Amino acid sequence: MPLLAEPDLIVNADGSVYHICMKPEDLADTVIVVGDPQRVHEISDHFTGIDHRAANREFISHTGYYNGTRITALSTGIGTDNCDIVMHELDALANFDLATRTQKPVQRSLRIVRIGTSGSIQADVPVNSFGLSTHAVGLDNLLHFYKGAPGIIDQEMTAAFAEHAAWPENLSTPYFVKGSDRLIDLFRPYSVAGITVTAPGFYGPQGRFLRLPLSDPDMIKKLQSFRFREHRIVNFEMETSALYGLGALMGHEMATICTLIANRATGEYNQDHKKVVLELISLVLEKLTA
Repeated sequence: MPLLAEPDLIVNADGSVYHICMKPEDLADTVIVVGDPQRVHEISDHFTGIDHRAANREFISHTGYYNGTRITALSTGIGTDNCDIVMHELDALANFDLATRTQKPVQRSLRIVRIGTSGSIQADVPVNSFGLSTHAVGLDNLLHFYKGAPGIIDQEMTAAFAEHAAWPENLSTPYFVKGSDRLIDLFRPYSVAGITVTAPGFYGPQGRFLRLPLSDPDMIKKLQSFRFREHRIVNFEMETSALYGLGALMGHEMATICTLIANRATGEYNQDHKKVVLELISLVLEKLTA
C-alpha cells in the first residue's frame, strides 16, 4: 500500500486525526452523526458509560455504551464540506494505520446514522414527523470531485430530475445516491420515507427569498412535483448527499432520519421542536441496539 504524505493524512502529535481529534481506539463501529454540537451531549446523556470525549471547533465526539452496544456520537457542523472532512477522517480511523500512513489490508465498514432537523416540502407530510432519506439528491458539487462517483450515482433518476427541473447549465449537476437498505428498513416503520434534497446553502439554494431575488423562483414547485417510479422528494437539508455518496464509495452503511420541524408547503414551523428531536434520538438508539 502507498504511503500517504503528511499533508494528505494529517495526524496530530497525540496520534489523533487532524479535525475531529479522535484516535482509532476512540471509534465505535456504530456512529451517530449530528449537525449541532450540542446534540452530541443529548445523545451521550443516554449512555451508561463514556470512554472517550473530544472537542475541536464544531467537531465534538463522545463514545460510550447504550444497551451494551458501543456507539460514537459526533457532530459534523453544517454543510457537505464539513461532511467531507468527517467522512474521510472516520474512514482514516477505521481503515488506515496512522503510524505508517498505509491502508489496512482488511476494510472495516462503519454503520453511520445521521440525526437531523429538516423542513418538509410536501403539504401532506406533517410537522414533527420523522423524514427518512431513501435517497439524497445533491445540489452541491462535492461528489463530482471523486473518480468513482458515476458508479454509485443513480444516473436514470438524475437524468429524469434534470429534465423535469430544466436544470440550469450554470449550476452544478445534481446527483442522486441511495442510502443503506438495511438501515433504511430499520427506521421505515416509524417515518415518512422519501428523497432528501441536500442544498449548498440555507437561503437561496433552498428557495428562501429575503432581500436577494432568486434565479429560479419556481424551484420548490419543481421539487414538489418530481416523481420517479414510487419515489418523491420529501424534504430539504444540507448534509445527506455527501454522507450517502462518500459512504457508498468508502463501503460504509449510511442512513439519515430527520425531525421535520417545518413545512415549506403549508408555512408551518414548530418553534419548540427540541422534545421531538429527543424522541428521535431515543428511537434511533433503541433501533440500533435492539
